[in-house]
Parts: sequence; structure tokens; C-alpha cells
Amino acid sequence: MVFLQGLITRKDEAGTDDTENKYMSMEDGSGSREREQLNQMASRQIQFIDHLEKALVRIENKTYGICRETGKLIEKARLKAVPHATLSIEAKLAKSK
Repeated sequence: MVFLQGLITRKDEAGTDDTENKYMSMEDGSGSREREQLNQMASRQIQFIDHLEKALVRIENKTYGICRETGKLIEKARLKAVPHATLSIEAKLAKSK
């Protein structure tokens, strides 16, 4: 996570930010796009880590694997696919309608 954040905020080889350059070349757009993609990746990773940390709290509270809508056990296959799931498949499908 720190690695991704470092890439997002990195400076060019001259030690200046892209915003400090007075003249921008055609290639500067690709740097901006790359930064945006890295920002999105870092954001997804941070969100995923947050979900996993919350799952660890549920494990400690002995509520892990219990659907927060129905109160039923979440199937093992679903928890293997999405370890931080808080909804059973039936609750997830009902919610998406």
C-alpha cells in the first residue's frame, strides 16, 4: 500500500512535480493517465484492506460468516470467493433488484 502511494506522489527524475513544469509535452498526458490508474489501484487496495480488517473484527466477535440481512450462515463457497462478504447470495441478489 505504501509502495502504491509512493508511486502516485512520486516526482520526476529532476525532482519536480509535473505541475511545476511550464511547458508540457505530448507525453505528459500519459504520465497523468498512469497516475490516475495508480490512484485507482491504490484506492481499491485500501478499500479491500479495510474490508478484510472489518472481517477480522467479525471473526473476533464471532459474527463472521453470518449474513447481516437474513441472519443465516453465508455459504463457504461464497466466503472463499469473497472472504469479507457480509451478505449471503440470496440477500445480495435481493438487494440488487
